Amino acid sequence: MGQPTKQNRSTQYAKGSLTLIGAVSMGTGVMIGAGIFALTGQVAELAGEWFPLAFVAAAIVSGFSAYSYVKLSNAYPSAGGIAMFLEKAYGKTVMTGAAALLMYFSMVINESLVARTFGTYTLQLFDVGKNSWLVPALGVGLLSFAFIVNILSNRFIQTFSFFMAFIKIGGIAVFAVVGLWLSGLSFQSVSIDPAETSAGGFLGAVALAILAYKGFTTITNSGGEIVDPHRNVGRAIIIAIAICVVVYVLVALAVGANLTLSEIIRARDYALAEAARPAFGKFGLWFTVAFAIIATVSGVIASVFAVSRMLAMLTEMKLVPHSHFGMPGSIQKHTLVYTIVAAILLTIFFDLGRIASLGAVFYIIMDIGVHWGILRHLRQDVKASAVILVTAIIMDLVVLGALLVIKASTDMVVIYASVGGLVLVFAGERLFLRGRTSESVAK
Repeated sequence: MGQPTKQNRSTQYAKGSLTLIGAVSMGTGVMIGAGIFALTGQVAELAGEWFPLAFVAAAIVSGFSAYSYVKLSNAYPSAGGIAMFLEKAYGKTVMTGAAALLMYFSMVINESLVARTFGTYTLQLFDVGKNSWLVPALGVGLLSFAFIVNILSNRFIQTFSFFMAFIKIGGIAVFAVVGLWLSGLSFQSVSIDPAETSAGGFLGAVALAILAYKGFTTITNSGGEIVDPHRNVGRAIIIAIAICVVVYVLVALAVGANLTLSEIIRARDYALAEAARPAFGKFGLWFTVAFAIIATVSGVIASVFAVSRMLAMLTEMKLVPHSHFGMPGSIQKHTLVYTIVAAILLTIFFDLGRIASLGAVFYIIMDIGVHWGILRHLRQDVKASAVILVTAIIMDLVVLGALLVIKASTDMVVIYASVGGLVLVFAGERLFLRGRTSESVAK
């Protein structure tokens, strides 16, 4: 009998398969899908009448964070971005693996956030309660669709993301401009001198709003697949954040102009759909829900594309365990399956508020790890400013601390889940690397 053919399970990255426009489309697709639809009400609940400013402040914090990623991307463009950056700073250590996994899980959490947002907005067209089982069911359906699309080629995803981003940004811009015009620029829920907003509440809201921008990291995760990555990765990140901050502020102002603050908070899971009712009537509701569907679908597809490749890179770097479970195909296809399954479980068992908070905690801790790694180990190599790096770390610590204080007094489940997740990630990574070291010594 002949020897069975050994499958090529290595991750295959198609260099030059993503153009600058494709990378920007992918980044904005993730950011806008997660950001304005899922987070407007959550941010308003904490920031009060300052909620549009929370998106501006989050853009500033994200801009300082982006500085590190742009510097790293210019020096070390790689498909797998964050994982490779962390390895450059810390080597193949527990810190590298654990921080990369925090990034991975924060992006999976983001996918479940967007998936539940898809379900919540879709059901606004029907007489169904917001706590209906159909919300997670629709979310699971979206994630399954994203899995099918991601089995296809990079070129298809790039083309799909480009058209969806174009339609989505245009539609949201129409919502914002027309909503502001029909309201007479009243801004009934927005104030520069709010009566009830606290500094802690505002900073906690900024921590959540950062989730609306962190999608730019999907660009770094696909760095090796972008045309002329030394030049275009940084440009794509800057352009994507700039587009999103304009869109977010306009939409937040439109929502604040058409709803009272209490109405926004009451409809926090579907604030844009609620704001469309007084501004546009029934037609406006259909219009807004349609664009929410476009935004969430394109957001999940773009995120799954980048995140599954990041996990594949971690696997090939021997920083995380991997099992084929009898599945054929490359590691890249296997990590796609793991990513979708994890997102589905989160979609089923967690609500939007907890998903957003948990994602923010994991992401900001990882972000601090990236800045610290550059400051301690790579600053000269990538020609980074120590002042900017220290400022980025301080900003992250302040908003993270504010969010944790708020959740400790309002929802301890988030604290327990965050601590439990951190312990599992760091302890699990330590055990895995120790086991690999023991195997190497034995050989």
